[in-house]
Amino acid sequence: MILAPLSAGPQTIRVASVPASHVYVQHLEPLEGAPDVRVRRLADPHPDDPRRPAEKRWWPPAMLQSGWVSEHADEFDVFHLQFGFDARTPEQLRELVEELRSAGKPLVYTVHDLRNPHHASRAEHDAQLDVLIPAADAVITLTEGAAYEIKRRWARRAIVLAHPHVVDFDTMRRIQRERLDGLHDRRLGAGVEFRVGVHVKSLRANMNAEPVLRAIMSAVQQLPGAVLQVDGHRDILDPGGPRYDEALVVALQTASDAGLIDLRLHDYFGDDELWGYLASLDLSVLPYRFGTHSGWLEACRDLGTAVLAPSCGYYRDQAPVLQYLHDDDGLDVWSLQSAIRRAYIERPLLSMSVDDRRRQREAVSAAHADLYRELLR
Repeated sequence: MILAPLSAGPQTIRVASVPASHVYVQHLEPLEGAPDVRVRRLADPHPDDPRRPAEKRWWPPAMLQSGWVSEHADEFDVFHLQFGFDARTPEQLRELVEELRSAGKPLVYTVHDLRNPHHASRAEHDAQLDVLIPAADAVITLTEGAAYEIKRRWARRAIVLAHPHVVDFDTMRRIQRERLDGLHDRRLGAGVEFRVGVHVKSLRANMNAEPVLRAIMSAVQQLPGAVLQVDGHRDILDPGGPRYDEALVVALQTASDAGLIDLRLHDYFGDDELWGYLASLDLSVLPYRFGTHSGWLEACRDLGTAVLAPSCGYYRDQAPVLQYLHDDDGLDVWSLQSAIRRAYIERPLLSMSVDDRRRQREAVSAAHADLYRELLR
């Protein structure tokens, strides 16, 4: 096993993190080494060869495979599961829990999703949570709303720790400064553009794209200077793509030909491309009918892009957002269009400053270190 680089010492706590290379987990690291305790997260093993590091490909996590805990028990002190267990059955997760108990290793579970955004039905994810949440020695989540649901469903008290920044600080600072420098141009005036973005990505199960897009198109047409930009990956918009959706493609192409939307077809964005895309928007609309939390929301917050989020899940608990009514029962078109008009008039800046993000990261990092240390007592 290859360990993530960090100088070891007598107070170092070794964490088997699933995963370790995801940006959320990377930003749990302190900006400066804590004086009393250090945390060293094991590097993600490569899925095809657990003897070497995964680099950028960590899924499916090798640490969740049967026997990994027993084979590597002397290399870590705490096992921290974030996500990546989609392909593990409840029975396999029970085996993981039993291996950890046999090895005397505490299990920490951060509940990012109370409803899996990739599953049309909640049954499978519920069964996985029914194993993990009761078995965890400590449960973390990102919002008070999610913590209340965890308490209600499993009688477990979750520690609430905020989602840290997603965008790197240098990029965050530059783009926020550019937005502030052009603040006067963002107010209503002749020729001032207001760009609304909906990214349908690869059409996850929780997306309800067509009715949301229809409602936004109708609203945008009434607002001078407003533009609806629709982005999508080639796998759903290209014939022959693995997730090609003909009905959606026809609807989008028809709207594009009529000049109602700015349609953009491309492969997955790299980080710099994604930050540039989000920074180009005045408003990013999340077209979800179910979900829990959002890293996309946090990236928008880093860059000063306002977010219009659905009422499902706990997005409004997570950060200041505009909200519309949208859940498994359907979409409320009036609330969506009203929120679009409000964003157009107010042009809200809902970002979090770099200094505040730095302080937040230090607090969240310290809270994790304190929790690990307490568990090991």
